[in-house]
Amino acid sequence: MKNWKRMLLSIFISAGLITSAAPAMAAPSQPAAVKVNDQNVKYAGGAPVIDQGTTFVPLKMTLQAMDAKLTDAADGTIHAVVNGKTITLKSKLKRINGVTYAPIRVVGDAAGYEVRWDAKTRTILLAPKAGASAKTGGRGFMWEVEKNGNTVYLVGSIHIANDSFYPLRPEFEKAFAKADYLGVEIDLSKAADEAQQKLIMDLGMYQDGTTLKDHVSSATYTKVGKILKQSGMKPDALDAFKPWVVGTTINSLKSVKAGYEAASGIDLYFIQKAIERKIPVLELESYESQLGMFNGFSKELQEKNLNDILDNFDVLDDTVDKMAEMWKTGSEEQLLELTNSMAADEEYNKAMLIDRNIKMADKIDGYLKNGKKEEYFIVVGAAHYLGEHGIVKLLEDKGYKVVRK
Repeated sequence: MKNWKRMLLSIFISAGLITSAAPAMAAPSQPAAVKVNDQNVKYAGGAPVIDQGTTFVPLKMTLQAMDAKLTDAADGTIHAVVNGKTITLKSKLKRINGVTYAPIRVVGDAAGYEVRWDAKTRTILLAPKAGASAKTGGRGFMWEVEKNGNTVYLVGSIHIANDSFYPLRPEFEKAFAKADYLGVEIDLSKAADEAQQKLIMDLGMYQDGTTLKDHVSSATYTKVGKILKQSGMKPDALDAFKPWVVGTTINSLKSVKAGYEAASGIDLYFIQKAIERKIPVLELESYESQLGMFNGFSKELQEKNLNDILDNFDVLDDTVDKMAEMWKTGSEEQLLELTNSMAADEEYNKAMLIDRNIKMADKIDGYLKNGKKEEYFIVVGAAHYLGEHGIVKLLEDKGYKVVRK
C-alpha cells in the first residue's frame, strides 16, 4: 500500500478538514442551475449558494417549482403545504438580500424528491423518489452494541459522497429513526460559525509574516504552484497557509472535480435529519481537537504528506472512486487494509487513529453504561472502527459484544 493512499483516508477519518479547513478562495463555483423534473428553476432576486459544503436555495421559489407552497419560515422552522398536507421542517435558514434560503437536500427530501448532483454541469437535479424497491446506494458499515437496555449503533462514514450513495439501505434509516441521540465527530452544521472560521485561520495561516515558500523546499513549492495553476487558481493562492491546509485544499479540489462533495457525506446527511427530527447532536470531538491535531504534525510530516498528494495528483480522483466503491460494498477486508496502511508512520498513525479512537471508545462506553435505556446513532469515519486499535476492538476489550449489521 503506497503512502499517498493514506492521505485520502481523511475521507474516512476526519470530518472537519474535508468541509471547513480548505480556504474559501479554493471553493468551487456555485451551481449553474437547479432542475425540477428536468425543468430549470428560474430564480428572481436570488441564486443557489454553497456554504461549507451545503447548498442553500431560495426556499419559496424552490418549493413552488415542486408544486409545494411555503406557509412561513423563521427561527429554523419551515411550514409548507406539500400534496395538500401541511408539513413542518427544522432546518438551518439563511437570509440573503431579503430572501430566505434553506438546504436543498432537506427541502427536496421533505417534498418527496430525490436530490442528485451533476458534477459535469454543476446542476442540482430533483426528481420524484422511486418506489420502495429502488436500489440502495450500498451496504456501508454499521455495527450494533447493547448494554442494560441501552443500544449504540456504530456507523462508518465517508465524509464526501455523491448521489449514488443514496438512498441508504433501510437498516440505516430504521436504526436512526429510533435513536434518541446522534453522535458525530464534530457538528458540521456549525462549520460556518464565526468562531470556527477564526480558529481555522488562526491555526491554518502563518501569523509571523512568513509564507508557505519559507517553510517547504523550493521543489515542493514549485509543485504546489503548478497544480494550483492547472486547477484554474493563481500559483501563489495558498501562500498564506500551512502545508496541512494546502494539502487538504488540493485534495478537496480533486475530489470535487470527481463529483464528490461534503454536502452529500454520510455524517452531514444524518446531521440534517437530526435537525429535522429535533434530536440532540453529540460531538465526540471538536473543531479545536481536529484542527489542532493537523496543526501539531511536525514540519517534516506536513511537507511529506503534502508531497504525497502533489506527486499523485493525477490519480487521486480514481482513488476516491475506489474508496467510494469500498464503502458501498462494505468490505471489512479492504477497509482494514487501508487502516493498517497508516501504521507505516508512527506519528501520523498515533495522532490520526490511536489516540482519537481511545477517546471516542471511552465516550461510547459512557453512553452504554448510563442506564437510561436510550439509543445512540454514532457516525464517525469508517477507518476508526477496525484493526488492533479500532473502536470495535476497544469496545470488545471492555467486554461488549459488537455485531455487524
